[in-house]
Amino acid sequence: MSHQSELIATDIEAYLAEHERKDLLRFLTCGSVDDGKSTLIGRLLHDSHMIYEDQLASLEADSTTQGSAGDQVDLALLTDGLKAEREQGITIDVAYRYFSTAKRKFIIADTPGHEQYTRNMVTGASTCQLAIILIDARHGVITQTKRHSYIANLLGIRNVAVAINKMDLVDWSQERFDEIREQYLEFAKPLDLIDPVFLPMSALLGDNVVEKGDNLAWFDGPTMMAHLETVDVEAGIDLETFRLPVQMVTRPDLDFRGFAGTIASGVVRPGDKVVSLPSGVSSTVERIVTMDGDLAMAGPGRAITLTLTDEIDVSRGDLLVSEGQEPLRAHDVDAMVVWMTDEAVTAGRQYLLQHANGVSNATVTTIHHRVDINTLEQQSADELALNDIAWVQVSTDREMLFDRYADNRQTGAFILVDRLTNATVGAGMITGAGSSWDRAPEDSLQRQVSMVSSAERAVRFGQQPATVLLTGLTAAGKSTIATALERQLFDRGKVAVRLDGENIRLGISRDLGFTAADRSENLRRAAEIARLLNNQGITVIAAFVSPDATVRSRFKELVGDERSIEVFVDTPIEVCRQRDNSGLYERADAGEIADFPGVSAPYDHAETFDLRLDASILSIEESVAAIIEMLGDRGHLRG
Repeated sequence: MSHQSELIATDIEAYLAEHERKDLLRFLTCGSVDDGKSTLIGRLLHDSHMIYEDQLASLEADSTTQGSAGDQVDLALLTDGLKAEREQGITIDVAYRYFSTAKRKFIIADTPGHEQYTRNMVTGASTCQLAIILIDARHGVITQTKRHSYIANLLGIRNVAVAINKMDLVDWSQERFDEIREQYLEFAKPLDLIDPVFLPMSALLGDNVVEKGDNLAWFDGPTMMAHLETVDVEAGIDLETFRLPVQMVTRPDLDFRGFAGTIASGVVRPGDKVVSLPSGVSSTVERIVTMDGDLAMAGPGRAITLTLTDEIDVSRGDLLVSEGQEPLRAHDVDAMVVWMTDEAVTAGRQYLLQHANGVSNATVTTIHHRVDINTLEQQSADELALNDIAWVQVSTDREMLFDRYADNRQTGAFILVDRLTNATVGAGMITGAGSSWDRAPEDSLQRQVSMVSSAERAVRFGQQPATVLLTGLTAAGKSTIATALERQLFDRGKVAVRLDGENIRLGISRDLGFTAADRSENLRRAAEIARLLNNQGITVIAAFVSPDATVRSRFKELVGDERSIEVFVDTPIEVCRQRDNSGLYERADAGEIADFPGVSAPYDHAETFDLRLDASILSIEESVAAIIEMLGDRGHLRG
């Protein structure tokens, strides 16, 4: 409902224009049961004269049969709309209310306080800019206060107003107000909040909600309404990093081709250089088209259509960004996920992932930990149930273009959808790339260029560098072949370095275990070393189990396809067991070693290899000769 203005009667066009220019504040109220959330909203609407006469009459009638405010009008009934809510006196669903004052427009989300309705609160908070955390002055900071503050912070809400309600029940005590304020500030230290504002009030009686009242003379701060009308919610908006997820390509005729979407962040102007991702093709903005005509500039939240000076390939799901400000790119992302369905999720489950740049097939690959939203402690977990919040890793078949949720709530968020029912089962907030393979280095770092060319090194060493990756089960013969290959190359006058998986783990990877994620990181570090050595003209021989075909592909991608040779030492597992002098297979069979490829973890036999060797048939000399032959055929043994 809009505020009463004299312009309505005298100049409706001027009133509508004035109303359109007001900025919009979306906020939510959250707190424990009976902290007074719905009553506060009702008081804001009532004392601001935002209730129609017929609504007020209905409210007065309902208060006599369903109210809990004695002889007074029960203002909570304005938002507790469900029958179940009125009967129980609690909020279950998210109730939205719209109103405006002379200074600002508002959308309120009245969210439930019960733990079992956490998903409802997440839904209500997802688009809000400010959170009102209600605290009962009698009880102070309780478990629910911490939970709601954590969820609001998790969803990127940095502006928090702490409403210490029911001050009338503690005799309007300033000492009690100060005590609760200190309690909350101590709890909120780890949270990324922007100077929480503390407001004493009585929503039931109206003190310090819209009007100051007579009972809080010691408080010299603003009323709740004054704070809502003046709080700066624009401070955190990113005006520098332009992001436009393309929602539709419009082509009404042969002479017009535009890319429509809502600006997620940043500002765009005609003449700006933009890049289309994932293709990486750049162009220049020609026009910013809207229903109201072309614009000279557009910012966050504005629905626009861009036309470009060049005919480049841009499709629905692509991302237009400022040149030089590309987002992160990865197939694997780490994210905080709120689980929103009764069916539990375990690692390995597949879903559809809806993100700003389209739909992908996705798998929850790892549950790092679950967060106890009452104590904020991290707990290990094998599955997630309804309303659980956890830090997980998600893998997608399509490369994601994203920013961290903390930096951009539009490009950093996603939902998981059940592939069969099409129901939304989870909401995710990306914290970063899921592995170091995709993690970008610091922007301030610059690669130092050598004064010695590759051609000079090739002449000096008499070779073209390569990396030979020998992979296979434990005791397949990888290290034995690698050692013999190193000797053979040395005897031929070539320069080679051997990277053995165990040696790497004794040094730079001694901090890693044997989980899938740790094995991936171990191979990434080896790939980085191999690339550095190859760049110096040196051949590398790497011997690693590396059971994941995708990780082996990433190894080849990092080293370079033209330099990489993958050799699969395909020795039967029965032979590997016989050769195992360390007793690792027996320990894995007994359950003493977890994640052991071939026993308690899979080995991916995807045919990504360049050469296959069965060391149970071929001798060491024959295996080495086969690799030497491939190196020669590919030109790596001549300068």
